[in-house]
Amino acid sequence: SIATTSAGGADTTATAETRPAPPVLDDEALEKLRALPHVKDVFPNIRVPVQVKFGEEEDGGMAMGVPMSAKGEGVFRAMTAGAFFDSDRDDACLLSLDMAKRINPDAPTSLVGQTLTISYTASTGTTTAAPALPMMPGLPPIGPILQVHRVDVPLRIVGIVEREGGANLGGFGFSNVMITMRQAAEIDRQVVRSAQALLAGQRDETRTYASVTVKVERAQHTDDVEAKIKTMGYGAFSINDALQGAKRAFIILDIVLSLIGSIALAVSSLGIMNTMVMSILERTREIGVMKAIGASDGDIRRIFLVEASTIGVLGGAAGVALGWVVGRVINFAANIYIQRQGGEPGNLFSLPLWLIASAIGFSWLISLLAGSYPARRAAKLNPIQALRHD
Repeated sequence: SIATTSAGGADTTATAETRPAPPVLDDEALEKLRALPHVKDVFPNIRVPVQVKFGEEEDGGMAMGVPMSAKGEGVFRAMTAGAFFDSDRDDACLLSLDMAKRINPDAPTSLVGQTLTISYTASTGTTTAAPALPMMPGLPPIGPILQVHRVDVPLRIVGIVEREGGANLGGFGFSNVMITMRQAAEIDRQVVRSAQALLAGQRDETRTYASVTVKVERAQHTDDVEAKIKTMGYGAFSINDALQGAKRAFIILDIVLSLIGSIALAVSSLGIMNTMVMSILERTREIGVMKAIGASDGDIRRIFLVEASTIGVLGGAAGVALGWVVGRVINFAANIYIQRQGGEPGNLFSLPLWLIASAIGFSWLISLLAGSYPARRAAKLNPIQALRHD
């Protein structure tokens, strides 16, 4: 079992599965997992073998149960056509785009609103005696034969999932046919559990699951919830476990980039300070004239602070523009390489408005701080000495 992170900044899930030894994952265990702190949802991972029939086309496959909590998350945020289930009681299904194209290559989205049939084999709840056959020496007698029948379930196609393949729908797995969790649980009970009970001679069985998915409220809660699941005796795995090496590499990369940025910030601050000090030396007589005609120390200080702020704002805007251009060039080149490798192009860089405003605001603040000393020095100039400055 796996654990996955949603998007778009979204939910994190952790998956718990039974080890060979007890305890088992049954409905009571699900309630205990659901009661853990910071757990948002718990649902079993159910996939059932079915035959899918649409018109004259018939194909085998696995139908996956999707909980209502998946609405608006993972690939269910954006769908090729249609919408998510209205409720868990719907006799409806979602199709992958790949499945829809196999059914109708010319217009796969036109399947929304139409009806397909899924079929599965379930036990009738009875057994019959085996026919009399000549017994061969050394072979045990044939026991009772379990009676089964085919169940056809018509389902309305309400949506088509955008992703054509893969193993991750934001923590909900992937299948070509997706049905409600209620419908999947009912089919699973009839196909697997009732047959097992009859073959074992047990009518009242405990409902157990091979694995369940535990969704947490926030990404930072994943490790804590995973640790609590393990203390309960279950095996647990989250995407954080697989990304430990990558996380360490990114931490080191962040440190290196922070050091480079700090050096660049220090150099730029010294550059602004040097520019403003040189401006004072070049404009000493001008400062003396302004003071002679009535300018106060505060007026002189404000003039130089405004100049420093202007340098910061213009520098920040130029940096953002340069960063955007470089990002577009890298994104264009990277997408060409990705397409040649058979992948799908995408946007590798994001430049939201809040980041632009933060960068320009930070540049303004640093420039203001760097210009404080030159402005204070200019304000303290003696006007007589300033006028005499050659």
